[in-house]
Amino acid sequence: MGTRHLVIVVDDDPGMLRAVQRVLQLHGFETEVFSSVEGFLEGAHLEEATCLVLDIHLQHRSGIELRRQLARSGHSLPVIFITAVESEATHRAALEAGCVAYLRKPFPSDLLIEAIETIIEKDRKR
Repeated sequence: MGTRHLVIVVDDDPGMLRAVQRVLQLHGFETEVFSSVEGFLEGAHLEEATCLVLDIHLQHRSGIELRRQLARSGHSLPVIFITAVESEATHRAALEAGCVAYLRKPFPSDLLIEAIETIIEKDRKR
């Protein structure tokens, strides 16, 4: 068995959080899941993570703003944004904030896995 890959998921929808966690674990990924930005900021193991799956519309914060905050504090963790609310402005803002993938809920699980595999591949080539 190769390297273990930790994927951190932040989504305030409990059903979505469980579904994403299940898919990731089925594909052999370790997961840390958080239903709030506060929990994530307190408990996430950012240094050990392969990537971050981040909901754009969180209860008290925008996932995009959280991504910018992480970047400002020196965390260059690849981010996959997920959202149920599709808008051109949100998509543009997500891309500008620096995401490797942007998935509209409900998304096929293989799209998520493909995005993570792409991140792992890029990392391997570095």
